[in-house]
Amino acid sequence: MKKTLITPLLMLGLVAAPAFAGDVSVAEPYARAVPPGQPNSAVFMQLTNASQADRALVSAASPAAETVELHTHRLEDGMMKMRRIAQIDLPAGETVSLQPGGLHVMLIGLRQPLQPGDAVEVTLQLDDGSDLSLRAPVRKIMPMGHMHADPH
Repeated sequence: MKKTLITPLLMLGLVAAPAFAGDVSVAEPYARAVPPGQPNSAVFMQLTNASQADRALVSAASPAAETVELHTHRLEDGMMKMRRIAQIDLPAGETVSLQPGGLHVMLIGLRQPLQPGDAVEVTLQLDDGSDLSLRAPVRKIMPMGHMHADPH
């Protein structure tokens, strides 16, 4: 029963299909909707490393942006600041959440506005050279501090 419901939703682009590269998988990817003129956005997801060895996400790419970087938020001098990082560690047997206010894939220099209902193509590169390709639906996300994702 579940399969018959999910398949039509996948075809409509309402649910993102999970992506796999060996023992690393992606679930629940989504991108932040931005108003026209906003040059940057972010992509969030759950990354699960089902292997016995630590892994890492080392880069990402997307045709939706001129530059794609791995970022985190850190508390510095009493203020939350976003910083580029070299990699996102994926410890063996664990799931790492990329979410607003934390780790995320930053889309810099958007080629077009991201509106709810759109989808963003993203390719993640892992430390072993394998790639994970995914489609992240665009969602409206509440401003920082609220941290709730609105699926519409």
